[in-house]
Amino acid sequence: MAEHAPRRNESRLRPAPLLFEPAEATADPEHFFDLESMDDPRALLSRATELTQAFRAAADRALEYQAIAAAQLADPRRFDRLTAAAIAERAEWTEDYAKKMVEFGQNLMRGVEAKGPSELG
Repeated sequence: MAEHAPRRNESRLRPAPLLFEPAEATADPEHFFDLESMDDPRALLSRATELTQAFRAAADRALEYQAIAAAQLADPRRFDRLTAAAIAERAEWTEDYAKKMVEFGQNLMRGVEAKGPSELG
């Protein structure tokens, strides 16, 4: 069973709720979380900032789970382990990036204060 990623010591921003968009609204390419209908620039800046922070937080969290999955798939104790090249192919990464993601995921699973893949050697 996959382990949950340990939380870093730093506090995470609580992302703004990403409200469900009805199908008819998303069919309009100009529609994006009802931002186009906001007339007050202060409110627009506030909501757009909330969405930016929410998407960043979601992307960071998804990246951590990608790294954990990559580390688990590369684990030499697995009989069906994958090489960095195979992981890279599945995730549409370069092999070098896959190696960094495996290392990042190993650090996350050990509970080590992990640097992101872009900050690794």
